[in-house]
Amino acid sequence: MLAFFVVLPLQFWLVGTRHFDLFTVFIPVYVFLAIPVASAIAGDPQRFLERNAKLQWGIMVCVYGMSHVPALLLLDFPGRNYEGKQAFLVFFLVLVVQTCMLVQHLVTRHLARPPSLPEISQSFNWYPWFLGMVVGSIFGGLLSFITPFKPGQALGMAFVACVAGSLGHLVMKALKRDRGVTAWGPRGVSVTGANGLLDRVDALCFAAPIFFHAVRWYFGVDAG
Repeated sequence: MLAFFVVLPLQFWLVGTRHFDLFTVFIPVYVFLAIPVASAIAGDPQRFLERNAKLQWGIMVCVYGMSHVPALLLLDFPGRNYEGKQAFLVFFLVLVVQTCMLVQHLVTRHLARPPSLPEISQSFNWYPWFLGMVVGSIFGGLLSFITPFKPGQALGMAFVACVAGSLGHLVMKALKRDRGVTAWGPRGVSVTGANGLLDRVDALCFAAPIFFHAVRWYFGVDAG
């Protein structure tokens, strides 16, 4: 109840109302402290650490991570003539991350290399991963004209997003192995028509906050 009927809408309300500093710390500070307190007050010590860790991890990925995608619309780039164009920054992030993931998938299928981390994923190999990084980063550099970045800056920011997204996807595969599931949703039944919806956006859950704070730190930008 606390996670999905309080934390989720409140986090996105903080984004929508431009409470810039609060939304970045609301979940990792206040919510992460409130959840075990609420659990302790409930008086159930069974699997206390496991239950709270699962809930905190789910909130961190599905709520906190994804809330940074619309938060990109908050960024203001003074002196760069980018007012009202922040939606292209969201487009840039989604496109470079998904390009990176697509290249990795296609290269893996055609090269049929042995998995580098078989206990985590039967399809992950470092060579396709590296090619995905290169292609995604170069593609980001070519898209600099829709961003407030220069080509070299756009390439660097795309690289940061691709690394965070692809390694985040690997983490989500490890979670699926731990839980004994093949996809985050029933195959052929979910809203994507393929695997679960989270399988389609799990890379963004990791890439969005890293990209957001990298942009803010590097360019010294603030909320608009």
